[in-house]
Amino acid sequence: MAPGTAFPVLDRPWHRPGALRYAAERVRGTVRPPVQVIRPPAGSVVRELDVGVPVRDGTVLRVNVYRPPTSPPVPVILCAHPYGKDRLPSVSGRRARFAAQYRILHQSAPVSFSTLTGWEAPDPAWWVGHGYAVVNADLRGAGTSGGVGSLLSDQEARDYADLITWAAAQPWCNGRAGLLGVSYLAMSQYKVAGIGPAALRAICPWEGMTDSYRDLMRPGGLYEHGFSLVWTTMTRRTARLATDLGAAQRAHPLRDEWWQSITPDLAAIKVPMLVCTSFSDNNLHSRGSFRAFEQVGSPEKFAYTHRGGKWATFYSEPARTAQLSFFDRYLREEDSPAPPRVRLEVRESRTHIDQVRTEDTWPLAGAHWRALHLGPAGRLSRQPPGAPGTVTFPTRWRAAAFTYTFTEDTELTGPMALRTWVSVDRGDDVDLYVGVEKWRGRRYVGFEGSYGFGRDRVASGWQRASLRRLDARTSTDAEPVPTFCTREVLAPGEVVRLDIALGPSATLFRAGESLRLVVAGRWLWPRNPLTGQFPAHFRGSPHPRCTLHWGPQRPGRLLVPVIPPHRRRSQPR
Repeated sequence: MAPGTAFPVLDRPWHRPGALRYAAERVRGTVRPPVQVIRPPAGSVVRELDVGVPVRDGTVLRVNVYRPPTSPPVPVILCAHPYGKDRLPSVSGRRARFAAQYRILHQSAPVSFSTLTGWEAPDPAWWVGHGYAVVNADLRGAGTSGGVGSLLSDQEARDYADLITWAAAQPWCNGRAGLLGVSYLAMSQYKVAGIGPAALRAICPWEGMTDSYRDLMRPGGLYEHGFSLVWTTMTRRTARLATDLGAAQRAHPLRDEWWQSITPDLAAIKVPMLVCTSFSDNNLHSRGSFRAFEQVGSPEKFAYTHRGGKWATFYSEPARTAQLSFFDRYLREEDSPAPPRVRLEVRESRTHIDQVRTEDTWPLAGAHWRALHLGPAGRLSRQPPGAPGTVTFPTRWRAAAFTYTFTEDTELTGPMALRTWVSVDRGDDVDLYVGVEKWRGRRYVGFEGSYGFGRDRVASGWQRASLRRLDARTSTDAEPVPTFCTREVLAPGEVVRLDIALGPSATLFRAGESLRLVVAGRWLWPRNPLTGQFPAHFRGSPHPRCTLHWGPQRPGRLLVPVIPPHRRRSQPR
């Protein structure tokens, strides 16, 4: 069996091209983030603060209401979260105060909102100015609301349904409600939309994961304790909660009934949905947002893709215009055209968009699924190797790498999947981290990523070898779906097949540019906030020597979605 030669040392962050320039950019963004906080004009918004709303079990939840000063009844947009509805930005003279996250996490573009805007919530001043009322609610146990909450639970969904019913019955409302918000304010929409309160006419979850186990807490079966630790600590400080998600994460290593209890039934959602599905939040919301678009039961579902930062995009005029048009259609029942089924944004680099066009499906109809085969000398090839081979690397500090160079401009849009054959020389398990990168000669091309990281890869994935069993009902070659229900350990030297899902992407590779596949036994970036994907972090696994196998009997390959050139030419930006 011929040995492979592709096992370079993992790149040191300072040695990657452009790393020092990027670190300086991060420092400047921390000192002076491009965030503008605006006072709404006097008298432009009527505010009713800390209004009590009794829900079905008698608990009183508290909301802030923002509405036009004089008008006929208007539609209402709601958001509900555990972060505190009264934690708002402010302006004093020339100084603005806003959430520290805008300093800690790099902003890819300027962000602007009013002093009425809650964390990751719609801006009431903007929406009231466009003829809507906005209700910002403290969930049970959060802020000034009563009771003890349980995040992502059925109880939370019932409370939210009662808030929707209450808001729709107010004299200032026309009886129609929609939901809008980022991250948790998106996640909280799915279960209540599945309940289907009569007044709820449309939802707009802007980047919200749909499966806490798969998308954040244990992606690939691995224990994430970077961002998840920060988030669970924060929610414990801002809300009284019956369930500690951090403790549950430790207590439930498999995707058991507890995890399933906080996972929404997407097929039960029948109301129209505009979901934001970004290519730049793979560690958190990207996979779940695309899953929502694919699985919701509503025939009127639309996806707004982008490759930028979540807050910069959410508060941008193009995104707000898309949100407004969507809600005008379904909350005002205006005779306006439906949104495009899929607004597709194809990126060429972190700062350059190659094309924006419309599509009818996701994954894209007509995509050609090309297999790039693992082979000797660190090559990916369209032809399978004629002889078996291997590459072995210590998982603590080395990795396997394989490269394919494009001979013509090629768009890869859709999910990717790696199939590889793995063995370990000691221990009974291994965690694998996979990245797909773009290179121009010897220059690494980075992209926007989760937590404000601006040097992310094209796509990435994770998988614990012992949790490799796939769900036969839902898995496809392009999107393998492990059950995470059964642990099957490895014997030393045993060769097993792993199918590893990589996140969705839409990326143009020019002729002469290269795709580089990296397979490692540890997280691919440092936690240094200046150069790495802070605060993402995964608990270390045992450190055996890992061997990847390929050959006629073990066809290792990276499956990529190639978009035919005529599809790109037919729909220019």
